[in-house]
Amino acid sequence: MAATRAVAAGGPERSEAPVRTRITDMLGIDIPIVQAPMGYIARSRLASAVSQAGGLGICETSSGRWDEVRAEMEAMPTLTDRPWGVNIAGLFVRDPALLDTVIDVVVNAGVRFATTSAGDPARLVPPLKAAGITVFHVVPTLRGALKAVAAGADGLVVEGVEGGGFKNADGASTMVLLPQVAAAVDVPLIAAGGICDGVSMAAALTLGADGVQMGTRMLTSAESPVHDNWKSAVLAATETDTVVVNRYARPAMRTLRTELSSEAERQSPAPSLSLDGIRSLYFGGEMNAAYAMSGQVAGRVTEVLPVRQILETTWRDCQARLRQMGNRATG
Repeated sequence: MAATRAVAAGGPERSEAPVRTRITDMLGIDIPIVQAPMGYIARSRLASAVSQAGGLGICETSSGRWDEVRAEMEAMPTLTDRPWGVNIAGLFVRDPALLDTVIDVVVNAGVRFATTSAGDPARLVPPLKAAGITVFHVVPTLRGALKAVAAGADGLVVEGVEGGGFKNADGASTMVLLPQVAAAVDVPLIAAGGICDGVSMAAALTLGADGVQMGTRMLTSAESPVHDNWKSAVLAATETDTVVVNRYARPAMRTLRTELSSEAERQSPAPSLSLDGIRSLYFGGEMNAAYAMSGQVAGRVTEVLPVRQILETTWRDCQARLRQMGNRATG
């Protein structure tokens, strides 16, 4: 990445080197932004765009559509020569034989980085590491973070409860959880939940993160495959327009407030969804056909932009804010 330019008061123009973090160095990327592994959405089109822009694109496996997932992984090297990764959610690979199959697919696809989530890190992390893959485990609590590090995770995705998708309904916000985890472990951290731009990314780095993960912001990118109705609903949302469905029955999910989710919020367990309903929402724009998972940060997303513009603007503004705060601190 090119160095930024700055002019000191009364002085000549000077060059400032871009900020490096443990995430950029470990993963070989230019911008420490990871795209969230949203089911059915985090496929090769979106993931490759993120990697091409200097971040780290992630392919999902949580849809459980294994033939499709395999094809998407096989497509990635044809779309980008930059680093990319996959997510493996333990909730959807409870069968040990299936987990072995998924790991084989990941290894054969040449994947060098994986996030694991929604499951016991002691079960998910070791076999991936044995295959030579760098593994970050997603954690919603300090207890989970300590357990993941003990299982050998190379790093953590620290996920605040304000984020969209599957959640620990009793979890803490990123503002509370991230510095708590940062004070307790010494592995690289990716902050997730509530991050959509430079100022929120700068806040996460200040709280102890080495990089950030974006879900809702990437959901509303130009390259996201979801229907424009969903994107428009995010743009129209306020910070209070999400609900947590299945709070007491698990798995809990943070989703946009719709007629469907508002009713489901009061039910335990919430109504289950069909594959047809999911496809009708994601690709047909039927907003009450399934849960439109999105985070509270929807209230801060105001326009659909290309992935490259999102990443480059976020990283530029993040670095500018960090330097601004540093200048204030030093007078």
